[in-house]
Formats: sequence, structure tokens, C-alpha cells
Amino acid sequence: MDYAATILSRLPGVARRDHGVRKLVETLESYLPEDQVAKVLQAYEFGAVAHEGQTRKSGEPYITHPVAVAQELAEMHLDWQAICAAILHDVVEDTEASLEEITEKFGEDVALIVDGVSKLDQIQFRSRAEAQAESFRKMMLAMIEDIRVILVKLSDRLHNMQTLGAMPAAKKKRIARETIDIYAPIANRLGINSMKVQLEDLGFKHLHPFRYRVLENALKKSKGSQKQIVKRISDQLAKAMQEDGIEGEIIGREKHLYSIYRKMAEKKRVLSDVVDVYGFRIIVDDVSTCYQTLGLVHQLYKPMPGRFKDYIAIPRINGYQSLHTTLFGPKGLPLEVQIRTRHMDRVAESGVAAHWMYKADDRSDGTPQRRAREWLANLAELQRSGTSEEFLESVRVDLFPDKIYVFTPKGDIMPLPKRSTTVDFAYAVHTDIGDRTVAAKVNRQLVPLRTQLQNGQTVEIITTRGARPNPNWLTFVRTAKARTAIRQHMKNLRRFESVDLGKRLLDKSLKDLDSSLRKVGKVRMSEALDELGLNKSDELFEQIGLGERLAPLTARLLLGADTDDEEKAKSASLVIAGTEGMVVSYAKCCYPLPGDDVMGYLTAGRGIVIHRNNCGNLSNFRKQPEKWIAVSWEKSIERDFHCQIHCETRNRTGVLAEVAATIADSGSNIEQVEVVSRHEDISVLTFLLQVHDRIHLAKIIRNVRKMPSVIKVSRTIA
Repeated sequence: MDYAATILSRLPGVARRDHGVRKLVETLESYLPEDQVAKVLQAYEFGAVAHEGQTRKSGEPYITHPVAVAQELAEMHLDWQAICAAILHDVVEDTEASLEEITEKFGEDVALIVDGVSKLDQIQFRSRAEAQAESFRKMMLAMIEDIRVILVKLSDRLHNMQTLGAMPAAKKKRIARETIDIYAPIANRLGINSMKVQLEDLGFKHLHPFRYRVLENALKKSKGSQKQIVKRISDQLAKAMQEDGIEGEIIGREKHLYSIYRKMAEKKRVLSDVVDVYGFRIIVDDVSTCYQTLGLVHQLYKPMPGRFKDYIAIPRINGYQSLHTTLFGPKGLPLEVQIRTRHMDRVAESGVAAHWMYKADDRSDGTPQRRAREWLANLAELQRSGTSEEFLESVRVDLFPDKIYVFTPKGDIMPLPKRSTTVDFAYAVHTDIGDRTVAAKVNRQLVPLRTQLQNGQTVEIITTRGARPNPNWLTFVRTAKARTAIRQHMKNLRRFESVDLGKRLLDKSLKDLDSSLRKVGKVRMSEALDELGLNKSDELFEQIGLGERLAPLTARLLLGADTDDEEKAKSASLVIAGTEGMVVSYAKCCYPLPGDDVMGYLTAGRGIVIHRNNCGNLSNFRKQPEKWIAVSWEKSIERDFHCQIHCETRNRTGVLAEVAATIADSGSNIEQVEVVSRHEDISVLTFLLQVHDRIHLAKIIRNVRKMPSVIKVSRTIA
């Protein structure tokens, strides 16, 4: 019974036409159960209807392309989800179909693969530099959540290259260059040798058509004599293996045009030097037989010194395993022989896709994704017996990446750690750019600076002269460079502020003693610095500003006054404007506001901490009166201060929202709200607000008290 014909006959309209689907079904039914093949045909019907009326540049119906992509994956024995995704990979981009529809009809796995391929299609290759190409490959691999995404994309590219003839010459060359620089290396990294070879040869054909034709014609001319030599050597190898009781398959390897061209270019050799190397592959049943066969081959032909490589003990970075040896063949001809097991051969040809090939009969629970990860884990296990750390690093970076790759406005690719923000990007470009950052655009849209970046985005940083880093950036930046730069700037800023504050405090203390810094003079200041073991006056000012040295005692030292003589001290206060920054801070126990009676307390390492005079915590400070400092508010202060209030309310639905709305209507921003206690009938709410001054707070409290649901409102104080 013709299973494919039976199924096709049931499909409606356009889907009934055979666009290569008959061959696809025949391939699928060789390794998939009927219900899964039916799912694939359902996807074909959906895709055929969606692409109805669309054609390729060649004039063929568009559906022939996704079917051909699916056929390539079917020959690798991939699962039904990957085949369905291959058929549907263009429907979201090119038709009115949506991901939601695909999810509903074919499941999340299929939709995820389709979405992944669509995202990769949106990335445009912008630079031809080799370093950029490597970054681009990593970006692509970093973007995928399912290994099958890249397999579909590679198959898509392969069929596009096979049908590139209808494209304009310039576009051919661009696509061919992308294929050689990007897609062929990815296929190689994933160990899919058959696809890698095809992509390279097709890319070479369209990138350098004249060179391709010259090499192709030269190989055709030499094929006759080569066939005779290959047959003779194959017969000798087969006879020797039979006599030694070794069962295996001998394959004469064909030369690939791009590899020949690359060898000629890299090693500066003529065509005859490259072509006259004959390659053979011997496939046996197990690893021990590989080494037995190697000994037999070395007995038959003399090995070239230093030309033996054991990739079984130490696999290549893509998981490739085989024994390689170069020999002196008949009449001294160079002879390359590869010896591997059948399992190794499958992996060599299909790489990561081979996992599905030899798991096709496995009906155990577990997603193909997990199986692929197991496959990679097995490779890592194999690698432990060798010395190549490159393999492990390559798998970690490329397949399970901890980095993202974003574009600069000029199209350069910038690698960053995962969860990096726009600020991390700014500092990665240059420290000065990071320091002067005021805003950022991602894909031409303004975003908050804490926005975490995603693969493939274009990031633009907006700077302004005079801008400086915000200490809050340290709460969200990810890179060490950004953290170090911000901290260094804060350190320098803190020092500048502490020097300025210390100078003001010392001058105030000197004025209390009927003097000033100007009157003290340079000579006395130099003598005092020597007594204190300091080199510069700024060091003294900094210590005073940070609370590490008391200004009144230092003033008396400078004047030579008696430290016990306090009668001369006057009550002049230090004026604060609320903008002093890091060396003048405001206590969170009492939240002082302009208009409050306040005092300053010198704290070692922190400078001056401002408290309300009625703060409960001051009882501890009164034991050290020498650290008190009189402070007063400047008359006109333009900034907001934090303040905390407690609100006791009746416990009913919506009361929190009502209180919050009243506070907002009073012109205050609520930064934090917390239910600190809840009883059967009463709720106690705590709000952290931003207010201008004491008058503004009083207005907020009055408005909240008027609410029927509010029992009591009070300002927080320790």
C-alpha cells in the first residue's frame, strides 16, 4: 500500500499536490510511527494553504522550499516536532498565520522552534571582519533555546544555497560569504560534516565562480586515473582485513572543492600537490577493532612520521572521533586513512543531529532537547580522558552560553554577560561614556538605564557633559568594569565632598574661637600637620569631614588653645542645604525635614548624620558631646526628603488604595508601603514618602486624617 498517496488523497485543494511531500512521507515512515507522520502531514496542509499563491524567485510554489528543508532533516532522522517546524518555519514571517495558531495546532515545542528560526532570520550580518563573524556565530547560538532551531536554520540555508541561481550576482556573493563565514562553521561546530561540506562547496561556487569551474574541470580530468588507483588500494586493504579476520567497510573519500581551494591558498601549493592525496575511510564495529585495523594498515603501508592523530582518545571540539594516519602508498603516493566505528561515523556526518538517528527507536520518556543535552554531556565525559580544554569551553560558550551579543549603532558586535544592562554596555564601550551616561535607546526606543539587554538588540547611549555616575547604578550593573568605574568615581567624589565639608567645619570651629583658616596662616598649618603626621591640609580636611577627627579639637590645636577652655565656643551653626551628598546624610530613624529642629552627629567614616532634636536615639549620643555639631537649614531648599508615617485604619476592602490615592493627590510620591500589623478590625499601614518639607508633610497628614476609614495618623520617630 502507498501510504503517502493514501494520506495525500485525503488532503484538500492545494495541499493535495505533491511538492516533494511524497518523498518526505516515505522517509518519515521509515523511522516514525503513523500518528507522528500524520502530524507532519497536518503541518504540510497548514503550510500549503498559508503559502498559497506565493512563489520563489525561480517561479516554483513557495511550499516546495519548506518541504525540501524538512526532507533534509528527515534524512537526519529528526523528530516530528523538528520536521513540522521546518515546514512551518516561514509562515509567521511571510503569511498571516500566528505563533498562537501553531501552538494550538502543533504544540509549544513546534512553536518554539518556529519562533527561534524567525528571530535568527531577523538578524542581519553587518560586518565582514573575521572577528565579527565569530561573534555573529556565537550570537546566533546564544539566541537558541532548542538545538533543533539551529538545525532547521542550517537546513534552510542549505536549500537556499542549492537554489541560489535565480538571485542577482551581488546578492549571490553576499549570501555565499555569509554561508562560508557563519553557517558552515556552525555546522562544523555542531559536528554536521555532510552539511558543512555542502555549504562550503556551494558558497565557494557562488563566491568565486571562475575558480570553482577551474578546479571542477581539473578534478574531472584526473578522475579516470584516480578511480583505478583508489580501486587498487581498496582491494589491497580489503584483502588484508579479510586475512586478519576484521569485518568492515572501506570507502574511498571524494575530494571537496572548497577544501582543495583552501589548502592551495593557505599552504601556497599548486593543484597537483593537493589533488594527488588519496583518502580512505574504514568503518568497523567497535573501538578495539579500530586500533587493530590501524596496526594492520601500518603493516601494509609505511606511515609518515608525525602524521598520526588519535581523535578517539581525545575528540575534537565538535565531538568528532576517529583515527587519522597518513601513509606512503603504492609508488610513494600520499595516502590518508580514517578509521572509526559506525557510531562515530554517524556522529561525524550528522553531529548533534545524530543523536536523534540512534535514538529513533527509543520510546522512553524524555524530550529531544534533553536527549541532545545528554549527548553533549557524553562528549564532555569522553573529553575528560584527554587534555583538550578547548572542547569544554567551546561547548559552554557556544551551546550553553553565559553571554549575550548586542550591536552598537555602527553595527559592531559587543559581547556582554547575561542580564547586562544599558549601563554595562556604556562602560564596555568606554569608561568616559559610562560616566557621562544620562539615557539609553534600545532598538531606537528610549528605555530605563536598568533595562536588561537581549541578544541581537542595537543599543545607543546618550551622554551629556557634566553628567556623573549615580550610586544607585551599583544595584543593577553586572560587569566588573562598570562596578569598578562607578565605585572609583564615588570614591573620588566622596573625597572631594569630605574635604569641602571638613574645611567648612574647621573654619566654623575656628570662628567660634574668634579666628579663621585665613588668620591661622600657612606656617602654623604646616607645623600642625607635622604634629599630626599628615602631608597636606586636604588630608586633614578629609579626616574632619569623615568624622575621623573632631573640628573643635583641631581648631584648638591650630590656635594653641587649652582644650578644656570651652567658654570661648559660640553657638554658630553649620548651614545645610540638603544637597551635601555622601558626607552629610539624614538619619532613617527619625527622617529629619526642613523646618525640624535638628543636630549633627559626627560619625567616623560617614561624616555628619542629621537627626531631629527629639529623636530617641540621641540619648546614646549625648554621652559624647564633643561629636555634636550645631546645624541649621538653609532658608530655600529645593529637593525632596524621605519621611515615614504610620496610618491606623479600619480593616475594610480598598482602604489601602484610598489612602494611597489621597497621599498622591497631596503631591507626594509613595516609595514603599507595608502592612506592619493586622487585627480583626484594624490595619496599621506604614508609608515611606517623598516630601518637600515639614509644611508639606503636615498637609498630607491633615488630608489623610479627614478620611472616614482612618483612625490615627502619626509621623515615625525613634
